Amino acid sequence: MPVFKKDSFARKWGRSKYLLLLFLPTLLYFILFKYVPMFGVVVSFKDYNLFRGIWESDWVGLKYYRMFFESPDFFKLIRNTFLLGLYKLVFGFPAPIILALLMNELRHMMFKRFVQTVSYLPHFISNVVVVSMLTLFLSPSSGLINQLIEGLGLDAINFMAREDMFRSIYVLSEIWQHVGWETIIYLAALTAIDPQLYEAARMDGASRWKQMLHVTLPGIRAAIIIVLILNVGNVLEIGFEKVFLMLNPAINGTADILSTFVYRTGLTQGNFSYATSIDLFTSLINLVFILTANWISRRVSETSLW
Repeated sequence: MPVFKKDSFARKWGRSKYLLLLFLPTLLYFILFKYVPMFGVVVSFKDYNLFRGIWESDWVGLKYYRMFFESPDFFKLIRNTFLLGLYKLVFGFPAPIILALLMNELRHMMFKRFVQTVSYLPHFISNVVVVSMLTLFLSPSSGLINQLIEGLGLDAINFMAREDMFRSIYVLSEIWQHVGWETIIYLAALTAIDPQLYEAARMDGASRWKQMLHVTLPGIRAAIIIVLILNVGNVLEIGFEKVFLMLNPAINGTADILSTFVYRTGLTQGNFSYATSIDLFTSLINLVFILTANWISRRVSETSLW
């Protein structure tokens, strides 16, 4: 048999080769779809011509960045995107934590599994179907919500054409669609809490409320902080599909965000350099957010991404 040195590469490979093989598809995915496309950011510094190619296109430096900063749509797009991401963070981030804590208090296992299944299912519904459901339920003529409103003697409301209601509809639908799926992380963290801590708390006379405050929440604090940092880093990364499907001229003032503007500029108008510069700018802002959130977390707690 071959003799390996302690902690040599061959020994580590022999011990972990199956785990590394399982990790290989994920590694290939990130290389092909995340790192290789980074080469395309050079387009934002060139006057890209589809027929001349990237290298033959003229170098224009920061021309398209200045064009975006000077655009009359700049502040509107930043405001709409930031507010939508902020509302999603403020109201959407605590929702799975609350649901996980409530599930943890359930003692009837069959009912607990039923709640888990029902809360997970919306995650697997496509955004096209979700927006179609919203359109049907909120229709001013035959929607269920408006039927209830008219039953109370009030006038029907065209929810999907109200600028002031777009963000609320979007955030609430996002919570409904993903809250169950996102509880998986916290339910997994809850299983790592030592049951003896609950027994000791009960012996000290702690109620279930105090057990949750002093045992459960501290037990999943690390998971909460990590997820919060990641969410802060994605404040401007609003999903394109749902917003694009909900977008209409009546709500353009609040629903038009960076990703929809990039779509119109790049694919519809063919201005690839301008669209790439906006997308890269968005990524840089998200990078600043996640670095800041990680730095603050490292200063005030013992948990951080790095």
